[in-house]
Amino acid sequence: MVISREKIPHLMVAAAAGLSYVGGYVINTYKSYDNFLQDKYALLPAVIILCVAAVMFIIGLIGCCATFGESRVGLGLFLAIILVIFIAEVSAFVLGFVYREKVKTDVQGTMRSVFEKYNGENSESDVVNYLQEQLHCCGVKNYSDWTTTAWFNSTRNNSVPLSCCRQDVKNCTGSLDQPQDLYTRGCAGELEAGLQSVISYAMLVILGFAIVKFFGMLSVCVLTCKREDSGYQPLYSGVFA
Repeated sequence: MVISREKIPHLMVAAAAGLSYVGGYVINTYKSYDNFLQDKYALLPAVIILCVAAVMFIIGLIGCCATFGESRVGLGLFLAIILVIFIAEVSAFVLGFVYREKVKTDVQGTMRSVFEKYNGENSESDVVNYLQEQLHCCGVKNYSDWTTTAWFNSTRNNSVPLSCCRQDVKNCTGSLDQPQDLYTRGCAGELEAGLQSVISYAMLVILGFAIVKFFGMLSVCVLTCKREDSGYQPLYSGVFA
């Protein structure tokens, strides 16, 4: 995409803002459910996105790329910057793909242990209640999973936590004798789908920026070749990615 040189810093800042939003959105989502995630490195793609955004923001502010149209050195510098950012985005995309596949195993491996620690008063109980209320789910695979927990056996009232109650039902007691008042979907499937959706969204954004930067590098190479063919003549167009 060839645009005027003067617009490049502004577009770099805008792109950095977009990437910052995506990275922040991914991290915020993971932080909400980090008790159910074993592999904290799943946040690495989002961290890379934020680092790339920071670099692009700084470049846009100082306007260093606005000078690349004046010399081969400037073109070379801008190409190097684009290449580094491109490599970082490709790395984030690959890591996102890897961790997207690991989400299911990660969630299944920790959710049962967190549910087992539920007693209605500890921090794990708050996390479980929050999860069930936010995702409209009950139990790991379904509400019947609660019957195997120590909390259920200790209460002996044949009921599940009130966080399992559907929001549209009044006077719900969590009793298993009235399953129609409870969420029937398990939390494992809902959390897996939600996290995978967030990662997929981030991957699409990263892929889009990476593709633009790839063509940007090609365009810079074309500009360099034109300068060599025509001699030293100021170019007032450039490439933004």
